[in-house]
Amino acid sequence: MKAIILSAGQGKRLLPLTENKPKALLPVAGKTIIEWQIDTLLDAGITDIVTVTGFRADLVDELISSRYSQYPAIKTRYNPFHHLSDNLVSCWVARDSMNSEFLLINGDTLFEPALLGRVLESGQDPISVTVDTKNSYDDDDMKVTTEGTRLTRISKSINSDRIDAESIGVLAFRGIGPGLFRDAMDHTLKDKAALKLWYLSVIDKLADTGVVSICSINGYQWCEIDFMGDLERATGLFTHATATETLQASAAGS
Repeated sequence: MKAIILSAGQGKRLLPLTENKPKALLPVAGKTIIEWQIDTLLDAGITDIVTVTGFRADLVDELISSRYSQYPAIKTRYNPFHHLSDNLVSCWVARDSMNSEFLLINGDTLFEPALLGRVLESGQDPISVTVDTKNSYDDDDMKVTTEGTRLTRISKSINSDRIDAESIGVLAFRGIGPGLFRDAMDHTLKDKAALKLWYLSVIDKLADTGVVSICSINGYQWCEIDFMGDLERATGLFTHATATETLQASAAGS
């Protein structure tokens, strides 16, 4: 299993913190966002990792080359159109890594290791979208509708009375899934208007063919970082997680 992390954005809603560094390099409980993501993947045995960069790519390149030099399959891929496009193009830039099973992870989603374990054990459907539920959803949530374990729609504009869950920004592609996604991207990007699309608009179209399932992670810890309040919540969440792991390690060694 490979992993592709989409981290090309600046994170303008977190200005001035992101004035001179991308969102991926913001600190959360002692590590940057991208370090939390890569370290969690490494702990799960995933060492083939591509991070798609854009804004201040040089800073991400520097961190990854120094911090993960012992892992030759951890690489970056630059999206030269990051200032003109949305994340569908970032996916397309990494399409040559989509030749076998892979995870696709939004660069602003942090999650506990147990959540990743749940995703990796979620089955063999071609495309699986990780989802969670809550009492209410806002305009910025990527909402989904489902029929059993099958995803039928994914969009920010689903009517409130039809919403079943939200996507957390972690997807798994297995079997024929990588090929289906690559082909759908290539077809979609023949229209120049697609430069402004999210990659999940392609998943929404593929859902019509019945190849997209959901992986529910209710009860697991995760956080999407878009606003200052999200950053504060993530810091609290992962500070607690780090303290708990330290206590458990101490208890095991005593």
